[in-house]
Amino acid sequence: MKRLLCLATATLIAVTVGPDRAAAFDVSVQSEDGTLASEIRAASLVAAIKDDTEAEPATPIDILSAAQADYGRIIALLYDAGYFGPTINILVDGREAAAISPVQPPARVNSVVLSVDAGPVFRFGRIGISPKAEGTEGTDGFAPGETARVSVLRSATAAHIEGWRKQGHAKARVAGQSITARHPDRVIDAAVTLDPGPRLRLGKLTITGESAVREARLREIAGWPSGAVFDPDDLALVQKRLRRTGTFGTANLTEAETPNPDGTLDVTATINDQLPRRYSFGAEFGTLDGLTLSGSWLHRNIFGGAERLLVEGEVAGIAGDTGGIDYAISAKLSRPATFRTDLEAFGLVAFEQEDEVNYFARTASIEVGTLYFASDDREYSYGVGLQTAKTRDDLGERTYTIATLSFRATFDRRDNALDATSGYYAEIGLTPFVSLGGTDDGLLTTLDLRTYRQVGSRVTLAFRGLLGSVAGPSLADAPADFLFYSGGGGTVRGQGYQSLGVDLSPTVTVGGRSFVGLSGEVRVKTGRNLSVVGFYDAGYIGPESFFDGQDGEWHSGVGAGIRYDTGIGPIRFDMAVPASGPDDGSGLEIYIGIGQSF
Repeated sequence: MKRLLCLATATLIAVTVGPDRAAAFDVSVQSEDGTLASEIRAASLVAAIKDDTEAEPATPIDILSAAQADYGRIIALLYDAGYFGPTINILVDGREAAAISPVQPPARVNSVVLSVDAGPVFRFGRIGISPKAEGTEGTDGFAPGETARVSVLRSATAAHIEGWRKQGHAKARVAGQSITARHPDRVIDAAVTLDPGPRLRLGKLTITGESAVREARLREIAGWPSGAVFDPDDLALVQKRLRRTGTFGTANLTEAETPNPDGTLDVTATINDQLPRRYSFGAEFGTLDGLTLSGSWLHRNIFGGAERLLVEGEVAGIAGDTGGIDYAISAKLSRPATFRTDLEAFGLVAFEQEDEVNYFARTASIEVGTLYFASDDREYSYGVGLQTAKTRDDLGERTYTIATLSFRATFDRRDNALDATSGYYAEIGLTPFVSLGGTDDGLLTTLDLRTYRQVGSRVTLAFRGLLGSVAGPSLADAPADFLFYSGGGGTVRGQGYQSLGVDLSPTVTVGGRSFVGLSGEVRVKTGRNLSVVGFYDAGYIGPESFFDGQDGEWHSGVGAGIRYDTGIGPIRFDMAVPASGPDDGSGLEIYIGIGQSF
């Protein structure tokens, strides 16, 4: 009984002296600089507790602990802004937070005041980081007279260390530093001494993790350059090769802590697979295109060598205004690191039906080829294929069979593929074909050029040029699904879908053998996630093999739109009307999609 009584007494005491939940309390920031005050509040843990309306009310000890932690957070913020002589007071109900013992916290907190006198801004004075690796570029803001930001000094030091690493000195480090604040002159002197360490070569690659891919294939895909002078770019390339396959969920490289006696540095690759199979289903609806249903099945490692088998199917044009219903099904087998490290081999089988406004085509094709990743921004693909089709247009029904030799080169130097503000994109496709019946030998050429330029901080100018050509067969003998039309969201907004072709007579319209498309957009950012766009599109279709501007016709459209940035690409809403052309009375057209129009 005595033991139970003591336990009950202890429990009562614990409940009695346990922390009370704090009632609502006020947080204020006092600083002469309004912008700085806002940044201080954003960095403050006390303010975060105050502003978190979903969390349970904080206890007084929670508030006190946050207030005491805020000294370091505010100092770090001020140092990074160039203030090295601040006075900071954090008052909890009028008492300095640093002087309050956490063992005896107040029973209640009513207010917390963050009072900051930042003092003068300091500038960089005598600064230097040495020794310097050849080719190391300067860091913006790290120069005498610039605001002395700690983050800039840190970035400059990291850039110099990386410069040594690119020269093969994998273990370059900071050997010493001297940072002096000259308060009368409001200047920070900083001298950082580096130890480059020895120049190293890449040693062996050890592979760990859980992967169903054979180790021999992992090494083929990685292309480990054993014996080469250490370069962090080589490690990044190996990681990219592994991740590019789509087979691995993680592919991380870790450098050994110490080099080997022979001057090599070993690296460990930790590789873990993604789930081997992926299923996807999609549905899209457009006022013009109608309903599109799609699905796919992917096996990421079907034969144990990171080979990918992708089967895709799509039904499009349901209740749309682009003709009838289109069907497509394909199967593609890809194998990375075939014949050479950055060469991917593929085999493709596809069946497709296109029921368009101006033609109908049912096509079966088979192709084998390679995709070569020449660099981060250059890709080249080559393929040999066989294609047979049955087509129908205003000239009647035709059947053709051709052998194809395709080449495609892609150069992508955009800063963002979904919402570019600078750089350019270029893609050229050449497909010579040899007739095995139903047409003549020829060459299909396509060209897509895009460029982007930012003006100020809010305006982006975007331009696009498209070229297409079918040389060889006459207009009457050319494959109907190789010919070009203009009009619609992919070419000229404001004009009807495929509304411009070649009129052979009042009742006979076919596609052209030449095509030119031009688009210009002015994109203006009006808010954090919102932008407005004005655009003008023009398109040309001609019967000649190569554009001469004489025998065909032009049409154009003009419009405006808005973009809402979702983080994975903007949602696009465009409205356009015809500006010129033989059929410029189609009225208002509306286009909705994800990503910029180009």
